[in-house]
Amino acid sequence: MTLKNVHFAAALLATLTIALFFSSTVFVEAFGGHPAVARVKSLIVMPGLFVLAPAIALTGGTGFVLSRGWQGALVARKKRRMPVIAGNGLLILVPAAIVLDRWAAVGVFDTSFYVLQAVEFIAGGTNLTLMGLNIRDGLRMSGRLGPRSPVQPARPSATGR
Repeated sequence: MTLKNVHFAAALLATLTIALFFSSTVFVEAFGGHPAVARVKSLIVMPGLFVLAPAIALTGGTGFVLSRGWQGALVARKKRRMPVIAGNGLLILVPAAIVLDRWAAVGVFDTSFYVLQAVEFIAGGTNLTLMGLNIRDGLRMSGRLGPRSPVQPARPSATGR
């Protein structure tokens, strides 16, 4: 398996995992009771985060390696999105998932629970959108989605660095 394939597989796994978290939460809130919500929140934390965290780390690491020496608008956009995705995940989504799991486990379904869940939906939707855009741009760069993108190796600077 090539590094590009590992990168694509990790990105797809991370995106699908977040989509699963998002859709299962919407579904259980619409059609399940509090015990079902508590179970979904528990599954998101364990084993969900243990699938998601390595997938995102592998995506970022392989993307960093693959992008070395390349320039272009698509590469630049992907690199700009990654800190937002990581920040959302580490600063909002992971803590929110843990807190919501703990609250749901003890039956706390009050206004604070639903406000935090709304924040989680917004951050999760943002990450899904940004990750989808990164996948789209990666497919364009590889030529799998339309003609190959004009991504080029970076040129050495005038100072030779």
